[in-house]
Amino acid sequence: MHMNLRHLLLNKATLILALIGLGAGGYFYWQKAHAPSPEQRYKTEVLEAGDVTQTVSANGTLNPVVLVNVGTQVSGTVKKLYVDFNDKVKQGQVLMELDPAVYQAQVDLSAASVNNARASLELAQANEARTRELFRLEYVSRQELDQAVQTLKSARAQLAQAQAQAQKDRTSLGYTVIHSPVSGVVVSRMVDVGQTVAASFQTPTLFTIAQDLSKMQIDSSFAEADIGNIKVGQPVHFTVDAFPNRMFNGVVKQRRLNPTTQQNVVTYDVVVAVDNPELILMPGMTAYVNIVVAQRKDVLLVPNAALRFKPADTTAKNNAAPKTREGRKKAAGATVYVLENGKLKPVSIVTGITDNRFTEVVSGNLKAGDQVVTEDTSAGNESAGQSSGLRMRMF
Repeated sequence: MHMNLRHLLLNKATLILALIGLGAGGYFYWQKAHAPSPEQRYKTEVLEAGDVTQTVSANGTLNPVVLVNVGTQVSGTVKKLYVDFNDKVKQGQVLMELDPAVYQAQVDLSAASVNNARASLELAQANEARTRELFRLEYVSRQELDQAVQTLKSARAQLAQAQAQAQKDRTSLGYTVIHSPVSGVVVSRMVDVGQTVAASFQTPTLFTIAQDLSKMQIDSSFAEADIGNIKVGQPVHFTVDAFPNRMFNGVVKQRRLNPTTQQNVVTYDVVVAVDNPELILMPGMTAYVNIVVAQRKDVLLVPNAALRFKPADTTAKNNAAPKTREGRKKAAGATVYVLENGKLKPVSIVTGITDNRFTEVVSGNLKAGDQVVTEDTSAGNESAGQSSGLRMRMF
């Protein structure tokens, strides 16, 4: 009975293995019979000639070309304000007044000092003239004449000193009236009537005036890897959040030599000149800048997807792309694949600039009208089939 049971189990196991073998063979035969043709398996794209523009990008801030901070050289209490935010001002226009009472009193005091010094000078002149006449008649000594002359000189010096102090006090009184140094627009006002401003070691800022908002500039920071491609005069395109669907233009005005290092990242300031005739661009706006560093007209273009495509049966070692950022080098070697007689054929090319969608073909055995492979549409299915096969073997 035990022998029959063993024989029965052995026959059943053999039958199961035979069924599995038949199923696996049928599956692979079906898979092979229904495998897509190379034209169906690979997605291709036709090469065409066209224009390509390479850009480098960064963020920046819009600022007026000339931004003047108006301060005060004297301390005091704000008595009157004549302008406010966004007001247009002319050069020399009065912006505000400080309370002049203290400075007016000082002017009056210095004026009295001048009158006193002038009176002392007149007396010294009379004494010197009288002493000189008496010396001529030999009624006074030479020492008395010299003393009279010295007193006259001292009186003249004291008058000059009093006059200088009076001029200083009048100047300080004039500083209580704040004038605009330039014509422009008031961007900010930092004071109100009744506020006390103190001019000590650093002049306090009362107003900020943009000289001309129709001419602005973008101060942006570019990475050191990009700065070598940026030159003065290159065209610039940028957008701002306030007008997301509108493209603005500018030109590179300056590439500053002073580097900025933050967390071992080196950047350089690039100044972009911008025309703002509509006055819609405002100071402080964030600009998303793209600088055109290279352009090519009517060149053969290959899709970047074709440059990234690698056949599944090719090792990563043989097909690894150069470890450089796309489009950084003037020319670089690459490999693309075309379908020839139902098989993939590698074609070596030399690439030029890129706009991150298409890349210039500098040289290689490609021409307009060739179809390059951009994707293997069965890559996912093959992976799934390999996983199913692995589960069957485990069973």
